[in-house]
Amino acid sequence: MSPNRQTPETLSFESAFAELQQVVEQLEAGGVDLERAVHLFDRGIALAQTCERLVGDAELRVTRLTAETASPLSDA
Repeated sequence: MSPNRQTPETLSFESAFAELQQVVEQLEAGGVDLERAVHLFDRGIALAQTCERLVGDAELRVTRLTAETASPLSDA
């Protein structure tokens, strides 16, 4: 990993997803040696997990906000 590359855990969803797309494109294009392919695959897994975590966190926040702002009279 290059020194200026962030760890997946510190990236925003948009940054992690954009990098994940680049990783997938590189792997699909082929022409990389085995060591590089394994490194890309490992990075892709970490990025995908970060994206999944961030989406899950956002869904939880929306669910909580919806529950907090629901009017008790709305079900009447």
